[in-house]
Amino acid sequence: MFWYNKHTMFLWQRLSHWLGLRQAPSSHPLELSRGLQTSLSTLARHAGQPEDELAEAVFASGLDAYYAQGLFWNAWENLTPRERDITALTCLGYTNRQMASHLDISVETVKTHVANTLRKFDLHSKADLRVSLAGWDFSAWRE
Repeated sequence: MFWYNKHTMFLWQRLSHWLGLRQAPSSHPLELSRGLQTSLSTLARHAGQPEDELAEAVFASGLDAYYAQGLFWNAWENLTPRERDITALTCLGYTNRQMASHLDISVETVKTHVANTLRKFDLHSKADLRVSLAGWDFSAWRE
């Protein structure tokens, strides 16, 4: 069972909803669903860690991912249509030369769009972009 104060209540509610947790009635603690509790217990046993420490680490990781996805979505919304194309093709593993051919633009123009895209996502490389957006579906750009 987890406890939180009024300052983290909102975060708990949003993350707990996202993770499938439910709030215990008439109190502030959150209870894990039976499946999540079993998973947590199993992982803690295999990791040789107390459940509460593992839960804290998982929660922190979940918050990081949750915030990152929100930030990445905001960055996506601020991309030009061409920068979205570049982002999608980058995440699909296209090289600059392949993107240039696919979009009928020069390799130098691709490089400019890549640089602008990385700046807007606050990332340093195309590999970082691929990792950060690994769960996104860019299959529509394959055609």
